[in-house]
Amino acid sequence: MSDRQRPLRSAQWFGTTDKNGFMYRSWMKNQGIPDHEFQGKPIIGICNTWSELTPCNAHFRKLAEHVKKGVLEAGGYPVEFPVFSNGESNLRPTAMFTRNLASMDVEEAIRGNPIDAVVLLVGCDKTTPALLMGAASCDIPTIVVSGGPMLNGKHKGKDIGSGTAVWQLSEQVKAGEISLHDFMAAEAGMSRSAGTCNTMGTASTMACMAEALGTSLPHNAAIPAVDSRRYVLAHLSGNRIVEMVNEDLRLSKILTKEAFDNAIRTNAAIGGSTNAVIHLKAIAGRIGVDLTLDDWSRVGRGTPTVVDLQPSGRFLMEEFYYAGGLPAVLKRLGEADRLPFKNALTVNGKTLWENVQDAPLYNEEVIRPLDQPLTADGGICVVRGNLAPNGAVLKPSAATAELMQHRGRAVVFEDFDDYKARINDPDLDVEASDILVMKHCGPRGYHGMAEVGNMGLPPKILAQGITDMVRISDARMSGTAYGTVVLHVAPEAAAGGPLAAVRNGDWIELDCESGRLHLDISDEELASRLAESDPSAAATLIASQGGYRQLYIERVLQADEGCDFDFLVGCRGADVPRHSH
Repeated sequence: MSDRQRPLRSAQWFGTTDKNGFMYRSWMKNQGIPDHEFQGKPIIGICNTWSELTPCNAHFRKLAEHVKKGVLEAGGYPVEFPVFSNGESNLRPTAMFTRNLASMDVEEAIRGNPIDAVVLLVGCDKTTPALLMGAASCDIPTIVVSGGPMLNGKHKGKDIGSGTAVWQLSEQVKAGEISLHDFMAAEAGMSRSAGTCNTMGTASTMACMAEALGTSLPHNAAIPAVDSRRYVLAHLSGNRIVEMVNEDLRLSKILTKEAFDNAIRTNAAIGGSTNAVIHLKAIAGRIGVDLTLDDWSRVGRGTPTVVDLQPSGRFLMEEFYYAGGLPAVLKRLGEADRLPFKNALTVNGKTLWENVQDAPLYNEEVIRPLDQPLTADGGICVVRGNLAPNGAVLKPSAATAELMQHRGRAVVFEDFDDYKARINDPDLDVEASDILVMKHCGPRGYHGMAEVGNMGLPPKILAQGITDMVRISDARMSGTAYGTVVLHVAPEAAAGGPLAAVRNGDWIELDCESGRLHLDISDEELASRLAESDPSAAATLIASQGGYRQLYIERVLQADEGCDFDFLVGCRGADVPRHSH
C-alpha cells in the first residue's frame, strides 16, 4: 500500500489526457511500453555512467539491469539514461576538469525528464561527486549504487594495489632498484577485473563517503565489483528507490550538516583521500549546507585511522569487505562515541546507527581497534599561513610523521612542465631536507587541478635511500598516492595567491600540529613580489581558450570552496516550466 503524499512528478508528462499527454505517452510507446506502465507508477531514472573509455564503470550495463529488476519488482517503471562519464584513467587533462560539466549534465537530465526519482550508478572517482552534485541541485529521491572495487592486483605472487603500485614501482625504477622489464610486468596484473581502484583511493573514499552520508544502502562502498552481492545490492536499491518515492524521501532530508560531519569523521577513520575535502564541499554547496575547511579540523582531527589499507597501510578493498566493510568501521566509531550523529537518516529509512549497530567485524588486522590505530590522528590536516591564507590540506595517514613538522629550503618549479624538465637533472640543486614547491597547478592554472601534487622525488635523492620529502603545491594528488604532501594551496598561484611569490632558496615552515604553513619572508617582501607578477598573463590565457575551457577558468571556485562553478552553487529544485507542443 502506497503512503505517497505528493503527486508523482512524472504525471506532469504522462498523467493528462490532452494533446501533450498524448504525445509524451505516444513517443515512449514506440519502445514497446504498454499503457498500464503510465498509470500512476513511479518512473525511476537510472543515471548510468557506463563507458568503454571509463574502464572502472565498464560493467555498468549489467549493474543497471539488476537495478531495473528491483524497480519493476517494487511496482515502479525504470528508464535508463546516459550522462557524461568522467573517468580518471583516460581523460585528459584530468577528470576533475569535467566533474562540473558532468554534474550539469546530470542536473538538467533529471530536471528536464519525466522521472520521480533517480538511481545514480557511480564508480570512477569523479562520477560519484558529479552525480551527487547534479542530483542534489534537483532534490528528488535519490539512491547511490557504486560499481565496487576491482579484485586485488597480483604481481610476483603478492598483492599489489591499483594506482599505489604505479607510484611505488616507478620510484623504484628511477632509483635503480628494479628493471624496466619488472615494471612493465606488473601492468596486466594490477588491473585484473572490472571495478575501481582497489586501494583507499578517491574512488573507494567517495564510495565510503556516499555510504557514510546515508545516500546508499549499507555495504555499498566495499563489495567487490565482480562479487554477486554487488548485483544483489543493485536489485535491492531498485526496490528501495520506489519506496523512497512513496515516502517522499528526498536528498535534502539525508544530506544534512550532521551527515557531512559523519562523513568527515569516517574519512579520518578510513584514511580517505584528500580529494574528499573538495568533493564534499561541492556536494554540500549544492544542497545548501555550509561546509568549510574548519569543519575538517573541528570534526576530523584527533580521529584515529583504523582501516589498514593501501596507500596508507597494507591491505586492499577485498580484505576490507571481507573484514566487515564500512558498517564495521561505523560500528567501531559509534561504540566509542566517535560517530558524531548516530541518528542521521539514510536512504533505507533507518538511522545510520540502526544500520550498523549489529555489524560484524571479522578481521582486526584490517579494521584495527581504536587503541591500536594505523595513525593516531588521521583527520585531514588543514594548514594556513602567509603561504596559504585560505588553507591547504595534508593527509596524515599517508605522510611521514617526522616530516609533519619541518623547516626546509624551497626548490621551486614554476609549473608541471618545469617540474618534468628539471626533476631528473643530476645537477638539480636539491637536498633531502629541502621542500619541493610546484606552482600553477590549481583549478585555474592547470585546468581541473590535475593530480600532480605528489611530485616524484629527484633520482639523486632516491638513490640515497630517501623515499619522502615535503612537497607543496596548489594541485591535487591521487587518493592512491602517498607522502608528506601539502595540497590545494588556496588561493592558487594563477589566482594571485602567495604561492606565486615563492623563490628558490626561500625557507618554508610546515607545522601540522599547529596548522601552520609559513613562507619565511616579510609581509613587505611578499607584497612586493606579488606586485611584480604580470596579471595580464592569466587574462590572455583565458581569452585564448574559448569553449568549455574558458568557462571553466572564468567561473571555477578555489579549492577551499569545492572547485564548483560559482553559478552552480545552491539547490534549484526539480521544477521545470511545462512545454506546450
